[in-house]
Amino acid sequence: MQATVLGATGFIGGHIARAAVARGWHVRAVRRRPGAVGAIGDLPVEWVEANLSDESSLFRAMCDSEIVFHAAASYPQDFRRIPLVVAQATEEMTCVLRAAQRANVRRIVYTSSLTTLGLAGPGRFADESMFYTPGLARSAYFEAKHVMEQIALRASAPQDVVVLLPSAVFGPGDVKPTTGVVIRDAARGRFPFYFDALINVVDVRDVAWTHLAAAERGRRGERYIVGGHNLTLYELLATVAAITGRQPPRFKLSRRLIRALVYLSDHLPGPGLPENFRTFEFWQPVSSHKAQQELGHTIRPFEETVRDTLVWFQEHQLVAGGA
Repeated sequence: MQATVLGATGFIGGHIARAAVARGWHVRAVRRRPGAVGAIGDLPVEWVEANLSDESSLFRAMCDSEIVFHAAASYPQDFRRIPLVVAQATEEMTCVLRAAQRANVRRIVYTSSLTTLGLAGPGRFADESMFYTPGLARSAYFEAKHVMEQIALRASAPQDVVVLLPSAVFGPGDVKPTTGVVIRDAARGRFPFYFDALINVVDVRDVAWTHLAAAERGRRGERYIVGGHNLTLYELLATVAAITGRQPPRFKLSRRLIRALVYLSDHLPGPGLPENFRTFEFWQPVSSHKAQQELGHTIRPFEETVRDTLVWFQEHQLVAGGA
């Protein structure tokens, strides 16, 4: 099997490449910058350069590949530039799909996001039947992910596209780091507070193996939530504290205070609060039942994820000190 991985230098994309190599597949790893290797510099992959807005470079990267894993996308933060962000996301997804069609790719596995799910309501778990309503979150990230997923799903009529929706992904190999900042900073004792929110967390290695399963037996045009454990923010931080021997967070911020901070930040110059604060009311429990039943998605203990993440950060000098 030959597979092209878009976003191979990123967190999820790198683990998809690692899982595919372990399966014995030939992997063409796509990067934007020559010399970039992310966390997979040790793998025997074929490196190629391509840009998501350049159909010709994408076509060359996909030629002779049966499977394309599209795990490459920006993380737009500026809600004041939503139209521009959506236009760029539309252009990039369209280029990817056109290039795949020209290259006669058999299947595209697209890595979407839980932000494309609609709100399930109190006491319910969100599932694949629920869709985000554009404009509801006032978030550049939500809008970009929504439009990209919709383009991918519409393309599943002429092309074979499967869409995966990972939840909050943690684990070793988070080179930037992205979501791993939460574990890193909690391990440093830099989370003295928490607020009332619930989040689904999943190990990046479980996400990667389920991408391979989706390539092999996912159903065309279907969405699959690839999640793990539904935890409160306090439970997440307390788990890290227990493993590192620190005290769990002591101060609880009210949802009303968070809303006030978001409102104030949105009306002041500058980038505003990070997306996770601005959109915390969209966090919700989700069900991965469909992925478990159809793709064999497995969920390892979150404690194992935390320990392995901290070991990796320590090996790469990303925990101790201020780095």
